[in-house]
Amino acid sequence: MTATARQARHGATLSLVFGTVLLGGAVLGAWGGGPPAAPPRRAASADARVGGPEVATLSPEQAQRLVADGGDRWAAYYSPQDYAEFAQGLDGEYLGVGVFVDRADDGSTLVSAVPPGSPAAAAGIAVGDRLIAVDGAPVDRLPVTEVVARLRGRPDGQGAGGRPAEPGSPVRLTLRRAGVAAREVTLRRTVLAAQDVAVDHPAPGVLWITARAFTTGVGAEIAAAARRAPEHGVVLDLRGNSGGLVAEAVATASVFLDGGPVASYQVGDQSRQLAAAPGGDPRTPLVVLVDGGTMSAAELLAGALQDRCRAVLVGSRTFGKGTVQQPSRLADGSVLERTVGRYFTPAGRSPDGVGLLPDVPAADPATADALALRVLSGLGGAGARP
Repeated sequence: MTATARQARHGATLSLVFGTVLLGGAVLGAWGGGPPAAPPRRAASADARVGGPEVATLSPEQAQRLVADGGDRWAAYYSPQDYAEFAQGLDGEYLGVGVFVDRADDGSTLVSAVPPGSPAAAAGIAVGDRLIAVDGAPVDRLPVTEVVARLRGRPDGQGAGGRPAEPGSPVRLTLRRAGVAAREVTLRRTVLAAQDVAVDHPAPGVLWITARAFTTGVGAEIAAAARRAPEHGVVLDLRGNSGGLVAEAVATASVFLDGGPVASYQVGDQSRQLAAAPGGDPRTPLVVLVDGGTMSAAELLAGALQDRCRAVLVGSRTFGKGTVQQPSRLADGSVLERTVGRYFTPAGRSPDGVGLLPDVPAADPATADALALRVLSGLGGAGARP
């Protein structure tokens, strides 16, 4: 499997992970994928209970063949190192240097964000800088996922010398700023906070909350932001949110719902319900932005708010991932994940394979931003830009 394909599938299969044991301990870990996870920060404590002995006795090679040959789109194999990294990611942390990148129309790779306090910020790297090479290897026209893998020290799943990168490991970047000659800078990787929630006020009386993923603590961050919500309304931006911990998606739903159903999931002939906590705010006008990068836990949340008539969805059709994976630990500590069921919105819809349709279509991101504010204004919130 190529690095690009591996990164793409990992990004998808990590998108919806439970923080509790489901179905009386029979399924631990994921709807829509991800390595098995017990409650946050105890990710490896209980996953040995899942999967039958026939799975536990598989070799890594046999497990990888099952993934390659089994016809299960969301089946995945994770090495022990992958598992540790992904569990760290779900905890809201990552190993890197603080360089976020995007692909320009001409195929070049541009720096899109530099978190304050990161090694990149200390080195003077700025938004808009062009990233030319990582450790001497050109990155133009590479997929963003592969560039990120190189920055984090795992091209083709491994770092230099065939070993995963560690905190303190160096990475050499070649960058060019407009009107300035190219320069090289060597940074050392460190563990950084993911910063998955951003809050803005794009218009008077409007709170704009962007949730990039549902990692540990995101629900509490959104709740804290919403407590300061102006009376005019909230825009919750879930575009590009590939999912995360289901408990955090439910916690976010609980901010905007006063109890009631969020989703149901079914594995075999057993079905369970997920419900919002009582005491949320069911009245403040709410618009939710979605697109083709809105996946799994993010789709679960958007579907719940749409079905409960709590929010107006603006944007484009969501990704369409609503399956349940059962993770099983192999003898060497690696993890095999296979699809065993799917989940449903409160109205009984399954987004799997079809996604969720927005109430107000808007394919272009710039158009969607302005339209979200206009819709919010129509719901009783002020905020339409002139």
